[in-house]
Amino acid sequence: FTTATWFGIAAYRKCSSGSGYPNISLSAPLPGIPKPVFAAVDSHEQCETKITTLENGLKVASQNKFGQFCTVGILVNSGSRHETKYPSGIAHFLEKLAFSSTAQYGSKDEILLTLEKHGGICDCQTSRDTTMYAVSAEVKGLDTVVSLLSDAVLQPRLLDEEIEMTRMAVRFELEDLSMRPDPEPLLTEMIHAAAYRGNTVGLPRFCPVESVEKIDKKLLHMYLQSYYCPERMVLAGVGIEHEQLVACARKYLLNVKPVWGASTPTNVDLSVAQYTGGIVRLDVLCIIYACFVLQEDDFIPFAVLNMMMGGGGSFSAGGPGKGMFTRLYLNVLNRHHWMYNATSYHHSYEDTGLLCIHASADPRQVREMVEILTREFIQMAGTAGEMELERAKTQLKSMLMMNLESRPVIFEDVGRQVLATGKRKLPHELCDLISNVTASDIKRVTTKMLCSKPAVAALGDLTEMPSYEHIQAALSSKDGHLPRMYRLFR
Repeated sequence: FTTATWFGIAAYRKCSSGSGYPNISLSAPLPGIPKPVFAAVDSHEQCETKITTLENGLKVASQNKFGQFCTVGILVNSGSRHETKYPSGIAHFLEKLAFSSTAQYGSKDEILLTLEKHGGICDCQTSRDTTMYAVSAEVKGLDTVVSLLSDAVLQPRLLDEEIEMTRMAVRFELEDLSMRPDPEPLLTEMIHAAAYRGNTVGLPRFCPVESVEKIDKKLLHMYLQSYYCPERMVLAGVGIEHEQLVACARKYLLNVKPVWGASTPTNVDLSVAQYTGGIVRLDVLCIIYACFVLQEDDFIPFAVLNMMMGGGGSFSAGGPGKGMFTRLYLNVLNRHHWMYNATSYHHSYEDTGLLCIHASADPRQVREMVEILTREFIQMAGTAGEMELERAKTQLKSMLMMNLESRPVIFEDVGRQVLATGKRKLPHELCDLISNVTASDIKRVTTKMLCSKPAVAALGDLTEMPSYEHIQAALSSKDGHLPRMYRLFR
């Protein structure tokens, strides 16, 4: 503390004790405290995302952010939805093989030791439509990071022993998936399989057991040759200067020949997702999913509807989405004590999307639970209240801004948006779009959604599970009630 600060504290104590300065408000500045000096920014918007396209088609996108660490990675427009010409599971295999030995590094240990010198960590994640190689490290190690990323993506050695270790890792993950108490990953697989039966995003994200032995170096190279080309890649970085990132991209990614030879993007599968609807059942636990397809233009109203219903984890303070006023909390969890969980989720892709309600209960009450869910879907088509809608929009904007405080999340947002659309909508633009959503928008997307066939995934003891035809009939009715069943014997 400075001397002036100590005098200010002493004056405040005299004030609070009722002597000295009795008329000073708690909101007034303390006497003797120096005037604060804040960092200033120029009129140019500092949060702008800069994008450069190199001569080979590779896009370089950056977002400046204060700090001594950066997150840099390569995103590829490649995932399980592109495996129609290959055995399923290649993207899952590549995720496990990422950051293994390369032309420059003899093993994964060498890569980790190199990153350790710059306080760095690396990771690879695949989804249904994107593969993402990412590194977080000190800004001064950017040259090493981009060189390493280029080597990991374009020059992997794919040794026989590495492929065999990957087979073991995939088998273990599949076994763990079937045994873990949390059914969420398995249910996500099932609902996509039901909604897009046998095509694009409905293809399995995890490598099926029957494909584990089929995937070898030759098959991996065929897949990489089709999809790992510069036109389908984005080098994204957060926390670094754009010119510095472009210079590194030109140095390590512009004229590099991949280990599998020249890429042939003519083999790329460009199939558009075909929504089919349907049901997938597995008798293990008691959980229900229901969902519908939506179009890309309705993404923002779709996200607001998800928040209004109860998007987010239900096992948090205040119910689903941390809101005691969401519909699934007020109409479902608050009224039916026997229901374990009721949560709204949504999955969005470049050409399609799903809105899901996930609920669980005792197997003896499955039929009643399904009817409660169908009623909630039907009631979505009603006019949303003004307060309810504003609350959902405020909640969605709050969630968006809080998530974008994290550097890795900003990196993924920049990379995915630029990869999908060639540009990035900034947070304030998204907030404006959210603010402009009206009750008629919600009604429009809901009505369109309810015209689709439902997709249902059921996992558990399904003795009391209503038939798919009855669920479809309930969702086509005015009140969402299931057709009545009469039994002579129970």
